[in-house]
Amino acid sequence: MRQVVLDTETTGLEVEQGHRIIEIGCVELVNRRRTGRRFHHYVQPGRDIDPGAVEVHGITTEMLAGKPRFAELADEFLDFIGGAELIIHNADFDVGFLDAELKQAGREGTIATLCTVVDSLAVARRLHPGQRNSLDALCKRYSVDNSGRDLHGALLDAELLAEVYLAMTGGQGALLLDAGPAAGEARQAEARPVDRRGLVLVVREPSAEEQAAHERYLALLDKQSGGRTVWRRETPANP
Repeated sequence: MRQVVLDTETTGLEVEQGHRIIEIGCVELVNRRRTGRRFHHYVQPGRDIDPGAVEVHGITTEMLAGKPRFAELADEFLDFIGGAELIIHNADFDVGFLDAELKQAGREGTIATLCTVVDSLAVARRLHPGQRNSLDALCKRYSVDNSGRDLHGALLDAELLAEVYLAMTGGQGALLLDAGPAAGEARQAEARPVDRRGLVLVVREPSAEEQAAHERYLALLDKQSGGRTVWRRETPANP
């Protein structure tokens, strides 16, 4: 499965007011592993950047002098995301801006016609209802190091979101981000039988908090699988 984790920075918050994209960052995942392929560009918007937006991402109009317009990058961008499942935090915001840019560049179709879009914010809200689910909050919750995130940045945020999303939707996948197939082959080659004689199996009951988190994850799996979660089918109900 090919996924692209995507983020943008913009001149302001409202696409309806003519605000434009000024940075695009994408990170490619294949079978929940980073491939090392990225798409990253700063974009000349052809308009001023709101002061409030500069406070968020630190990108000024002067910094974008000489950068390409979106129309000049459109083909490369569409080639990169084509056919992928896009992972975007608060997807409506980024998709709205991308659709507007595609239209202004004279491209037919929308992001939704080119890709499947998964809103990681919606996933986080299902898993952690009533809690803060910003990217910073999720980094803290899933022990993803965001200490270098003094300002927002499209590529940096896409990198962080890739780690958060893998941890949030599968756990172990996040530990193997940069391992690649060679590492898996090496681990298999190094495998040795374990002498289990004399070993005592320790069983620890989950805490109430751990059990609640488990139930929330199962509920998400139920929703995504149409009620066909194997765990519930194979595990007897608690007496």
